[in-house]
Amino acid sequence: MSGGTVTSSDVILERLTKLHPKLIDLSLDRTWRLLAALGHPERALPPVFHIAGTNGKGSVSAYLRAALEAGGYAVHSYTSPHLVRFHERIRLAGRPASAPIPEEKLAALLDECERANAGEPITFFEITTAAALLAFSREPADALILEVGMGGRLDTTNVVGKPAVSIITPVDLDHQAFLGDTIELIAAEKAGILKRGVSAVIGPQMDEARVAIEMAAEKTGAPLFLHGQDFTAHEEGGSLVYQDEDGLLDLPLPRLPGRHQIDNAGVAICALRKAGILPLAREAIARAMTDVEWPARLQRLTRGPLLTALPHGAELWLDGGHNPAAGRAVAEAMADLAQRDHDDDPRPLILVSGMLDTKDAGGFFAPFRGLAAHVETITIPDTPASLTAEALGEAAAGAGLDAHPASSLGEALERACLAAGRATPRILICGSLYLAGQVLAENG
Repeated sequence: MSGGTVTSSDVILERLTKLHPKLIDLSLDRTWRLLAALGHPERALPPVFHIAGTNGKGSVSAYLRAALEAGGYAVHSYTSPHLVRFHERIRLAGRPASAPIPEEKLAALLDECERANAGEPITFFEITTAAALLAFSREPADALILEVGMGGRLDTTNVVGKPAVSIITPVDLDHQAFLGDTIELIAAEKAGILKRGVSAVIGPQMDEARVAIEMAAEKTGAPLFLHGQDFTAHEEGGSLVYQDEDGLLDLPLPRLPGRHQIDNAGVAICALRKAGILPLAREAIARAMTDVEWPARLQRLTRGPLLTALPHGAELWLDGGHNPAAGRAVAEAMADLAQRDHDDDPRPLILVSGMLDTKDAGGFFAPFRGLAAHVETITIPDTPASLTAEALGEAAAGAGLDAHPASSLGEALERACLAAGRATPRILICGSLYLAGQVLAENG
């Protein structure tokens, strides 16, 4: 919905949610059937950057798009979930930059896919991904950045026969009900995107994940390029220094905050080099570091009604990360901010959090122990799978944090300011992309 108005695509999207009784049912059979009915659009795509992983997929996508567009290339991209409008998932190439798919094109594509599907069972993600692939096959572009929805081996996006490069960002525990309950099993599922002869760029991994990916690559015949072994990226003297066998790049630090963004940027740079299809000057990659945008990933809100309701000088941050690894990365970034605070103006960190009931809330909160002064928990509005504010508060307390359930975002922000006492608060809204999207919509 946009501005409270129901669009044609909203009506179709709502109808598509009823085509399969399960929200998630990992399989490629239904997708292959629909793609065949549509004339196999997956065979007519521009060169594909295919990205799997638990954390960092969206940031790597953003760096890739920023660099390619800075180099003058036209780039499609597909990401999920969306924050405010479904249209954000499908960005169509343009110069100087891509843009979310227009309403009239989206509605026409969804209608075409619905007719081709002929009422057969299919999940929402499967049929909407087919619509995206259909759009990308019909619009000229130099590259397509294609983000896996979940897992990899049986993910709907894994119909691409031979991408230009495969990418696996850090793997951690998430979606265990569908991907397996160990790091090894989840990594093996994500390594299902690897293809024979296609270079695979692998971000920082725990040992268990790295071994599982290496085993899959050996069976598949995919050349691996491992972070910390075949390429490195680190901060030095206020710059990002990237190095691989092709040489060293001295670049500006990424605009996106957090040490983990240096790793994400390094993965994107390596992928651009190993794809070997679209040459980029150093200047284009440098521009990407300073121009990149990726909302709700450690995003500081600097204007809008939510901020104006806070005391003067208060900071309001937003992050949609929702698993233990995301909690560690965000807590580390908040700790770095705290170290830069002036001694005469310390800013207590107050969390405002909502989470889905499928997430490891205690694991997410644990890294904030000793860092966050207080947590206000809320039930995510209009989200049946949300943990209640009370249950989330108990999880935060179980992780060693001072927590209190609030009845709404407004009350939570008001209480966050009270919890800071006379100090100027640093408030972080966190725990869910669904909540982050609602915050962005409410804040205009």
